[in-house]
Amino acid sequence: MKTKEEIFSGVKFSGIPVLIVNFLFLVAIVVLFVWTVNAGLSNAVTTVIVISDVVLFIVNLIFWGGFMQIEPNEARVMIFFGEYEGTVKENGFFWVNPFYTKKKLTLRARNLDAEPIKVNDKKGNPVSIGLVVVWRVADTYKASFDVDNASMTVSVAGSPSVDNVGQKMKAYENFVKIQADAALRFVAGMYAYDHTGTDDLSELTLRSGGEEVNSILETQINERLSIAGIEVVEARINYLAYAPEIAAVMLRRQQADAIIAAREKIVEGAVGMVHMALKKLSDEGIIELDEDKKAAMVSNLMVVLCSEEGAQPIINAGTLHQ
Repeated sequence: MKTKEEIFSGVKFSGIPVLIVNFLFLVAIVVLFVWTVNAGLSNAVTTVIVISDVVLFIVNLIFWGGFMQIEPNEARVMIFFGEYEGTVKENGFFWVNPFYTKKKLTLRARNLDAEPIKVNDKKGNPVSIGLVVVWRVADTYKASFDVDNASMTVSVAGSPSVDNVGQKMKAYENFVKIQADAALRFVAGMYAYDHTGTDDLSELTLRSGGEEVNSILETQINERLSIAGIEVVEARINYLAYAPEIAAVMLRRQQADAIIAAREKIVEGAVGMVHMALKKLSDEGIIELDEDKKAAMVSNLMVVLCSEEGAQPIINAGTLHQ
C-alpha cells in the first residue's frame, strides 16, 4: 500500500491512437448490428450476434471513460477501487484503465490576501496586522488523503469524474487561511510593534524586521501546512498598524520621540557652533572675554540656535557692561 506521493506506473497510452481505435471499434459495432438485422439469418444466430454486439457496445462505452487531458501544472491522482496507484503529472492527452478514479488537482500558484486581524504584540499592545500568502499544492498524496475536505466529490469507478477542482482549491484556500492566521498570531506575539525609548535598537520588531520577520512567518506557515502537502512560495506582512483604540496615544508617543530626537540633534549642533565661535574669537584675538561674559554669550547663542522661532534682537546702546 502506497503511503506517499509516487509517479503513476500503471498502463497509460497516448490518447490519440486509442481514440481512433475506439472510434473505429464503435463504427464496427454499428456496422455489425446493421448487417445482422439485414442478413436474414436464423433467429437464434441473430439473437446471439445482437447480444454480443450489445456487450461490445457497453465495453466501448466503458473505454470512453479512460481518456484524460492534463494541462501544464495540473495533476491527476489515480485511485483503483479505493487504493492509491500514483499521480500523473505529465502533460498531454492519455488513456488509462477506465475503472481508475482520476481526481484532478491544480499545482498552480494561488494568492491569499488575508484581511487584517487584531492581535497583541510582545508588549501586549493591540495591533492590526494582515498578510499575503502565495501557495500551491506540492504533494498530491497529502493534499488528497491527509486532510478532510468535504467539498471533494467522490467519483464512481468506471464513470467520468466530476470536475470540481475549483471547489477543492477553495477548500484548500480556507485551510491555508486558518493556518496562516494562527502563524501570524504566533509571530506577532514574538515581537514588539516598534522600539520605545528604553528598548535595544538592535532588537527585532514587527515594524523594522522587514524580510527577517517575513522569513520567520513563512517558516511558521510552512510547518503548519506541510500536513496538507501545501507549499508556501512567499509570505509577507502587507498591513501593520496600531489598533484604533490606542492609535492616537501611540501617535503622540511617536511624535514625542521624533521631537526629542530632533532636539538632541539641534542641541548637539548648537554646542558645536558655540564652541567654534568662542575658539575663533579667542584664536584671532578679536575680543577678550572673561568667564562671566563667555557664559552670557553661550546662553545667548544657545537661545538663538535652539529656539523654534526667530530670535528678536535687542540693541545695546550703552557700554559693554550695560
